Amino acid sequence: MSGGEPRHPHATTEPMREMRQALHSLHIQTHGKGLVEITKDVSGWLREQKIATGLLTIFCRHTSASLLIQENADPDVRTDLESFFEEIAPEDRERYVHRTEGMDDMPAHIRSALLQTQLSMPVASGRMALGTWQGIYVFEHRRAPHRREIVLHLMGE
Repeated sequence: MSGGEPRHPHATTEPMREMRQALHSLHIQTHGKGLVEITKDVSGWLREQKIATGLLTIFCRHTSASLLIQENADPDVRTDLESFFEEIAPEDRERYVHRTEGMDDMPAHIRSALLQTQLSMPVASGRMALGTWQGIYVFEHRRAPHRREIVLHLMGE
């Protein structure tokens, strides 16, 4: 530290380690509309990378599914979320111009646009910095089952 610059209270003085990156795709089978928890899949891959501190990006390569971090303890939360998105973007043949891929396609795009297709989170001590009741979910917005590709990108040391 020089010239009386204030030190950030959370700054660390650990020696710099070599920055590394890792990339992986998860293939998640959905069962139609609903939430599929992928926390264990992501955590398992993260553990194998042996990166203690960094940033994890999780990306969904689809326009009719999304990602979210949500409570993983009470299933009523997931039920209420699914009901809310059914109300906000209902399947209504007369409501949408885009109908060539089925009645559930345009509502799926709207739901995906309202949520996220990418999540970023810190990695500390080799683990995602999730809260006690938080889980990572793929939210399938189509009626039929799909195989969804989720890309994981980790940067850290």
